Amino acid sequence: MKQITSEREGVSIRAGADEAQGVVHEATTPPEAHAAHHARFYIPVIWKFSFALTIGLLWMAFSIVAAQPWIHDLTRVIGSVPAHLTIYGIAVVPGFMNAFLVASLLLDHRPKVLLETGPLPGLSILVAAYNEAANIATTIESIAKQNYPGPLQVIVINDGSTDGTAETLASLDYPWLEVINLAHNGGKAQALNLGLAQAKWGLTVTVDGDSYLYHDALSNLVRRYLSDPPNTRAVAGEVLVRNSRKNLVTEVQEWDYFHGIAAVKRLQSLYQGTLVAQGAFSVYDTALLRELGGWPPSVGEDIVLTWDILAKGYRVGYAENACLFTNAPDTWRQFIRQRQRWSRGLVEAFKADWRLLFRPRMSTLFIWWNLMFPYMDLIYTVAFIPGIVLALFGVYWIVGPMTLLVLPLGMLINYVMYSVQSKMFETQHLKVRRNIVGFMFYALFYNMVLQPACVVGYVQELLSRQKRWGTK
Repeated sequence: MKQITSEREGVSIRAGADEAQGVVHEATTPPEAHAAHHARFYIPVIWKFSFALTIGLLWMAFSIVAAQPWIHDLTRVIGSVPAHLTIYGIAVVPGFMNAFLVASLLLDHRPKVLLETGPLPGLSILVAAYNEAANIATTIESIAKQNYPGPLQVIVINDGSTDGTAETLASLDYPWLEVINLAHNGGKAQALNLGLAQAKWGLTVTVDGDSYLYHDALSNLVRRYLSDPPNTRAVAGEVLVRNSRKNLVTEVQEWDYFHGIAAVKRLQSLYQGTLVAQGAFSVYDTALLRELGGWPPSVGEDIVLTWDILAKGYRVGYAENACLFTNAPDTWRQFIRQRQRWSRGLVEAFKADWRLLFRPRMSTLFIWWNLMFPYMDLIYTVAFIPGIVLALFGVYWIVGPMTLLVLPLGMLINYVMYSVQSKMFETQHLKVRRNIVGFMFYALFYNMVLQPACVVGYVQELLSRQKRWGTK
């Protein structure tokens, strides 16, 4: 293991590293291989998109018609414009999204990888660690157990930890492990960029310092990258909750990662534009990372970086069978702060790459989709939650019998997501554990915590409050 100590703001790029960049993807997957891969009969993605969009719009039209009495009654209380904004934010827009999601997931059949066996290109793995003494050794051990069929370079950037992380790293003995010990905590983006400066391979993978890679995770991630369309420059892995048995907070998040986050990434990947290659586990083209200047100094550095990649005209994919288990926040306070950071990251991404709203491609729908999140989160927070309280006292202005109409669609959504994810688990020899209490809380109460937290995050970013280190 090489031990590197640095107090500088940057580290020079290793000599000869540039020659290794930017050739792996095209050289390994020639155009004729892609042509042969798609020669069999399949439904074109644009047809799937058109069908799902039609289903979503039809459901939206039905929702608008069905909601007219509801809107009329609420108008008499708060006026026409507030009533329309409230009902559209609670039922109409989410209904379109959910119908589109279900139709797309039912049409989605993950493409096979081209290279199921054989050697793979070298990887530079960056692990940013801040106060991870309790987890970093098992994270590195999980990398060692991967049996990745190619050369590895693992760079751990110890970002000014004060809990013994440096001592734990010093005790590890792996020939491919390099450690950069920073004297002061400078944030995750800076830590990753210091590691990027030392990366010597054409593909760079990021892994969180409190995570555990499931078997073949690296191989599955890279094989998906090499098998995706030639303009792919990043692929997000499948992130699942490692500490799900700890308490109710982690039990609920187990379902969020297993259901919601995974389903959205699968949906976005189907239409050629995953919007977040999360820092917890993703692979990137090293040359492009350097061209973009690495990770930006943002709260949501991975979100902004992914949108920068999309703004360059490249594609971001998703490998649902490349599984990494990470520690989720285990208190409501930590969870709320995490989701506030994610919400701030979304606003940061719009500030940096708002032009994506007008890019003519299928994934643009999801940019507009994300633009609606602050509106829907705000309406849920200031209207729906108070509406539940009013309904408990027999006042059904906002939450009432019409609200029950969304329950069948909600049940269908959860069934489809569970079915899709369970099939993936079977292929990876994983089992979905019984977590009924966590699911009930996830289905009934989760948004009451999540969406107000998101609203606070949006406000924090708009007011430009101080940005702090975030590990998730």
